[in-house]
Parts: sequence; structure tokens; C-alpha cells
Amino acid sequence: MSRSVSLAARPRKPLVLVALVAAAFAINLDTTIVNVALPALVRQLHATDTQLQWVVDAYNLVFAALVLTSGSLSDRWGRKGALLAGLATFGVASAAGALAASPGELIAARAVMGLGAAMIFPATLSLITNVFTGRAERAQAIGAWGASAGAAIAFGPVVGGWLLERSSWPAIFWAMLPVAVLAAALVAFFVPTSRSAKAGALDWGGFGSSTVAMGVLVYTIIEAPDASWGSVRSLGGLIVAAAVLAGFVSWERRNHSPMLDVALFANPRFSAASGSVTVSAFTLFGFIFLITQYFQFVRSYSPLATGVRLLPVALCVGAASVIGTKLAVRFGTKQVVTTGLVLVTGFYAWVALTITTSTSYAVIATQMVLYGVGLGLTMAPATESIMGAVAKDKAGVGSAVNDATRLLGGTLGVAVIGSVYGSLYTGRLSAHLPAALPASLRDLAGQSVGAAYAVAQHLATGGQGRLGQLVHGAASSSFIHAIAVACAIAGAVAAVGAGAAAAALPAQPPAPSFSDVPPEVLPRQEEPVIVGGVA
Repeated sequence: MSRSVSLAARPRKPLVLVALVAAAFAINLDTTIVNVALPALVRQLHATDTQLQWVVDAYNLVFAALVLTSGSLSDRWGRKGALLAGLATFGVASAAGALAASPGELIAARAVMGLGAAMIFPATLSLITNVFTGRAERAQAIGAWGASAGAAIAFGPVVGGWLLERSSWPAIFWAMLPVAVLAAALVAFFVPTSRSAKAGALDWGGFGSSTVAMGVLVYTIIEAPDASWGSVRSLGGLIVAAAVLAGFVSWERRNHSPMLDVALFANPRFSAASGSVTVSAFTLFGFIFLITQYFQFVRSYSPLATGVRLLPVALCVGAASVIGTKLAVRFGTKQVVTTGLVLVTGFYAWVALTITTSTSYAVIATQMVLYGVGLGLTMAPATESIMGAVAKDKAGVGSAVNDATRLLGGTLGVAVIGSVYGSLYTGRLSAHLPAALPASLRDLAGQSVGAAYAVAQHLATGGQGRLGQLVHGAASSSFIHAIAVACAIAGAVAAVGAGAAAAALPAQPPAPSFSDVPPEVLPRQEEPVIVGGVA
């Protein structure tokens, strides 16, 4: 019998869920609040587009590299302890980020925050799986856990924008410290201890190879846009990552006590659902990276106004996450997840065809409602499918796989969509900039749309208004062209994901056989009553 959870009374379960959702909320809030600050980092720290990507991706790189190891160790040594240690690491690193004086220092702090996140996220989901054991209640709890992402998308930009209007960018990192402290207090008081009772010998080979494979893979994806996808460096990184990953799989299959049972990937409730999470994250991270720049640079919205205008997608993600898990239990995971990805596909196709520098916000808001519903119907039900396929003793590493696929998809989204956007923006801009623009300003304008607008403003204030207008117009048209093509690519990825989910994802988990059910919960067989010698 697993020593997973000791929970005395059912009324404590809502408090446990509140604590775990608060911890997950802290991680999700960090992602959205930092993205709102990216334009401020350009203006105040003079960060380039590459440095902006590393502010996002240093966190993702460390998170992805260590999440499998962290999830496995939390199963072994205690999920509550891992969660508290992660929150402490995350909070201290947030404070260090607030004190950073250069993009490099901020990137280093973000990497340590990624370490904290790697300890936090798997523990939250594995604890939910061990506390909420029935499928219906587990689905509701995972729906609430998924809704925390929607709440973070809603509150992160609004809070971040409010802070940026009243202070400078370090305020958004200081704000994360009390969030981490509050989450830690709730976890300490309400969350039960939980660990696996079936832990064997430490799988050092699995820990090392999984860390190297994920680290090299994510790093290669991050750097590929600058090095070019076909370069020796990029291809070499992908080959090394594939070789180490193959070694990891071989090691785990031969190990008597593996950190990850790779046979799980033969179960489509696990593998197909993981693919759906990857596709959803691919589209989401790319969307956030571009939409904040569109609102703040192209539409000239303040950070707070940007946050408010993101509310439709955020609130719909939260609501659809809760509803989606319930629908998956009733109608089937395949139908709900496929529908969600079809809606995401429709969103990107709509944006690609209609986006301009002056698109009505009513149209944008309607598009974001479609997108939010699609994401909520995809990610939370797919996560419930993943965790339902994993034994409770391995819930930590199962949750870590869910997080790793999410991070891999998100990193790919920023890298691929960012790469497509960057190359198209730079290429089109160089062809449309006025010939009279000095080479130094031409190079500066090519760094980002924000830099191009700064060049246009500099020219206008220097008495060259006409030249400034031409630079501004070239930057705007180049940005819109680039974001439209990037959205078309994201929509194509979502369409492929929808087709894969429809083909491979089972509707419902297999019905348990009597051999899978503990004897104490089987119906008792009544002794036959014998009357007159005849049964």
C-alpha cells in the first residue's frame, strides 16, 4: 500500500486545493507579469530582442532541464518538502531579480527562479493526484489547478501594468516575493505530507541523462533562431540531445528502479495527451511574446491598459479549464481536447487574416474569447488524462513529464514563432526603410519594433519628421506582416495537434478489471441459502 497521503478528514481537501492552486498561481503569475515588463526592459535596461528572449528562456531552460529530476526526487523524499523548498528558492531569486543592474544579472536570477519552479510545479500536481483520488474529484481539482493559469494571465498583466505605471520594472519582481511567502504559508499549514513508499535505489543515470538531454534540447531550440536552424551548431545540438535521450530511454528500460517508466508512452492517454499539452503551450507562449509588443508598441497602450485588454483570454482560460475537465469526464477527453485545438486553430487563422495596426478592440476581444476557450478545453483535460494514466507512487515524475512537455512546447513556440517573426520583420523592414536613413539607425531599427519606433521618435524630435514617419510606417507594416505569418504557422501547428488528438487520444480511461480493484472494495459474495437441500 502506498504511503502517499495521510489526510484525516474530507473537509480539509478544499484547503489543500487552495494551497496547491496558490503555489501554481505564483509560477503562472511570474510568466505573465514578466512578459508585460519586456518593453520596459528595452527602454530602461536597453535589452535587445535576444536578451528579452533569454529573460524568458533562462527560466524555461533550467525549469525544463531539472523538472524530471525534481519530480522524481519529490516522489522519493517528500512532495510537500519539495514544494516548500521550491517556493523559498523562487522567492529569494525574485528578490535578486529586482536588484539586477543589467540584463545579464536579471537573466541569472531568472535561471534560479526556474530551479524553484522545477521543484514547485510537479509537486503541486502530484499532490492533487494523491489527495483527490476519484476521477471526478481529481478532474475538478485539476480544472481548478488549470484555472489558476487563467487567473494568472488575468492578474499578471493588470498587476504588472499597475506597478509599471507607478514604479520601474524591479517592482514586478518584488511583487513576486509576498506571493511566494503566502503560498508557502498555506502549504505549510494545510498540505499533508506525501511520498512514495515504493522508492528503490536512486537512479543517478536517469537523473543525469534526463537533465543533459532536456538542457541541450531546450538550449539548442533557444539559440537556433540566432545560429540558424540548419547550422552545424543547431544540428549538432539536436543530434546530441537525441543521442542522450535515446541513452536515457535505454537506461530506464533496463533499470530495475527507473525514475520514469518509459512504457507509459505506449499508453495514448499519456502520450497523446502530452502531445496536446505541447501544442497548446507552443501556441500560448508565442502568442504572449508577440501580443504584448503589439499592444504596447503598435497600439501605444500602457502596461496597465495592455493587462486589462488581455482579460478576455485570461478569464476564458480559467472558466473553460474548470468546465473542460467536467466535460471530459462526461463526454470523453478526445472530444473535448480536439474541440479545444480546433478553436485555437480558428483563432490563429482569424488573426492572420484580419490583424492590422488599427483592428477594432471589439474584434480582438472576440478573438481572445475564442482562444481562451480553446486553450482551457485543451490543457486542463489533457493534464487530467496524463495524471490519470500515472500510478500515484509516480505522480511526481508523471507531473514532471506534463511540465516538461509544456515547457518544451512553450520554448519551441517562442523560438519558432519568434524566429519567423524576427526574420520576416528584419527582412521586410530593410527593404522598406528610406535610403536616407543612416546605417547606424538602420541597424538599430532592425533590432525590434520598439527600437524602430524609438528611432522614428528621435528623428521627429530632431526636426526630421517626414523621415521619422517613413521609419514608423515601415516598422508598423513589417511588424504586422511578420505577426500575421507567425499566427498562420501557429494555427497550422494547432490544426495538426487537433488531428492527432482526434486520431490517437482515447475518449475515456479503460474500465478497471476485477484484478485491478482491491479486494476490500469488491462486492461481497453472499453465501447461498440452502432450503430443503437445494440451493
